[in-house]
Amino acid sequence: MTDLIRYDLLAQDALRGVVRKVLTDVARDGLPGEHHFFIAFDTCAPGLRISDRLRAQFPEEMTIVLQHQFWDLKVGEHAFEVGVSFNGSPERLLIPFAAVKGFFDPSVQFGLQFEVQSNENSEGVSGELKAANNDKSGEKPLAVTPPKGAGSEPEVAKPVRETAAAEQADGTGAQIVSLDKFRKK
Repeated sequence: MTDLIRYDLLAQDALRGVVRKVLTDVARDGLPGEHHFFIAFDTCAPGLRISDRLRAQFPEEMTIVLQHQFWDLKVGEHAFEVGVSFNGSPERLLIPFAAVKGFFDPSVQFGLQFEVQSNENSEGVSGELKAANNDKSGEKPLAVTPPKGAGSEPEVAKPVRETAAAEQADGTGAQIVSLDKFRKK
């Protein structure tokens, strides 16, 4: 029987809503406690905006860490935008939620893994945050104090799947939710 409702896509959209909600809260209130995020995304996704330098360095997938140094996080319905630093060079990234391949919070061993959707309207994504970027509310960028012994630069991590697999192998037991587990084969 053919799934005309497309439960798989509905479930992914709902789980991307979890990521959107978490990032919205962080944009408003800052990172709570020890929470921090590894966000993996497809660098070929429509609507993604990264520098040519980063695209050349990460032609397929990239993971950013939102922990020590990030600023001006803006979250919209279909995308989020954030400033980060790579080897001392500031970068501004626009990441559609449809491009997100993985979201992992190692402080509580919570992770989500997604299939990348390729049918996003790239113009709608970039135009959506224009109003957020023109916000003149005077809010300052988020300031996050790194824990003792942490480096001053955020690292570009391995893809979430590799990170989670390594943690499972060493016994820390990260659990990534994959929709494939729930599909009939």
